[in-house]
Amino acid sequence: MSVHFDRQERIRMTGGRGRSVPPRELAKDPENWPEASIDGPTEARVVQAIAHALTRQMARHGLGLRRVAALSGVNRQAVANLLAGGSWPDVATLSRLEDGLGIGLYPGGNGPGSGHC
Repeated sequence: MSVHFDRQERIRMTGGRGRSVPPRELAKDPENWPEASIDGPTEARVVQAIAHALTRQMARHGLGLRRVAALSGVNRQAVANLLAGGSWPDVATLSRLEDGLGIGLYPGGNGPGSGHC
């Protein structure tokens, strides 16, 4: 049995070319990221929630990009891209941020993901 996907299905799929569109571009008002509403894919809303959680943590503790990078081992530009909705964070990035900051960033998580392993 062979399964075929049309071009639009491939673009909508997470991973591959589906990731060529940054999460912020899936928001109704990309310039208002991460506050803009997203009717689109759930995964874009997850990245938005992660960006919100990270932004709150940084503000709460007076952390800048360099300090978050130093604490987590995640490149400063990768943190900036995540906050701006310009990238799809991978599991390693999210895990390092959670462990480095000692908090859960993934929606519904109570603490760093690796603490549950």
